[in-house]
Amino acid sequence: MAKATTKAPSAKEVLVEKYIADLKEKVGEARPDIALLDAVVRACGPAIYKADSATVAASDKDELARVRTNFIGKRLGVTDEAKADAAIKAAVEKYGRSVRAKHRPVLYYLIAKELKKAAALKNT
Repeated sequence: MAKATTKAPSAKEVLVEKYIADLKEKVGEARPDIALLDAVVRACGPAIYKADSATVAASDKDELARVRTNFIGKRLGVTDEAKADAAIKAAVEKYGRSVRAKHRPVLYYLIAKELKKAAALKNT
């Protein structure tokens, strides 16, 4: 009789479970778009594994400017700063201002949905 072996989840799988929990518990999304979340995690690359880049400090203006330039501008192709800033603000509000450490992929997920740019990420 063969023994069933269960492999331990990878670091990425553990993190994705955290992100799904945040989307359900903190954002209130009963059924998160897993394909979009997966695309956002891929877009973040190795940043999700480093403590200093895994989260976004919504109170740091420089960091939000980087999110606007690097993610919204380069990844999503949105160059209208007012539109980008409005999407960041909406995503931060939806995530909850009281949540100090906002997981980068969750915030990016919310921004992509706010800008209706999910398809831009899913096709990468």
